[in-house]
Amino acid sequence: MPKDVPIANRIECDYYGAHVTLVDGLISDCARQVADLKKEDAWDKEGWFDVSTTKEPYRVEGKKTMGYEVAEQLGWRMPQGIIYPTGGGVGLLGMWKAFEEMEALGWIGSERPKMITVQAAGCAPIVKAWEEGKPAAEMWSNAATLASGLRVPKPYGDYLILDILKKSRGMAVRASDEEILEATRIWAKVEGIFAAPEGAASLVAYRKLRGSGFFKPEDAVVLFNTGTGLKYLDVLDASSASRPASAAKPVARQIGGIIGPY
Repeated sequence: MPKDVPIANRIECDYYGAHVTLVDGLISDCARQVADLKKEDAWDKEGWFDVSTTKEPYRVEGKKTMGYEVAEQLGWRMPQGIIYPTGGGVGLLGMWKAFEEMEALGWIGSERPKMITVQAAGCAPIVKAWEEGKPAAEMWSNAATLASGLRVPKPYGDYLILDILKKSRGMAVRASDEEILEATRIWAKVEGIFAAPEGAASLVAYRKLRGSGFFKPEDAVVLFNTGTGLKYLDVLDASSASRPASAAKPVARQIGGIIGPY
């Protein structure tokens, strides 16, 4: 794990019995160390197996259940949009796979939701590639964001994510850390959802897309929260301590009138 990973993540793995190695760098640096160990045939010697995102066949099978749940809970109809916080992006890949399977089963038609990627402004390789019309992302330099799950300089399945955005007529949106923190507070105060910063980024994207007219007020849009804010207590506490008093504005004013279905 990166050495600045939220303390809850590190402690949880430690208590599950893992031997945690802290790396002075990003998740990409962790992946590089894993790759180096692979070259040393550590897999055979130690009995290890690489479960990195999109480097094994199982995670996408688990993530695709999100697509089945969306369809089932909406009466086997597709929403107009799905907003998903994208680090490695396997959630998008899994849901897209689920939609293809459900169509083959005859459970849904050919309609698809607009798939929206949201990334942190301090690490937005997919957004940059989308804006530049490129089929793949470039390595993001000096990645920095409080949302550690979004601090992925170059997703392994970047070209697949970009292809899904194109096929679904979707969009890629960036959210600053300030916007993410604001959305975290709004979701907690208004909806009682203490979201992780990654999930709160979805609300940032929705508000921006509503404001631009990309989504209409009557559109059904599903926002995914991928974690709990309880894992970020140390990060959020530090952010609150450095938050100026002038930033504490009334919630209704912050929402800007968008109090519809999040």
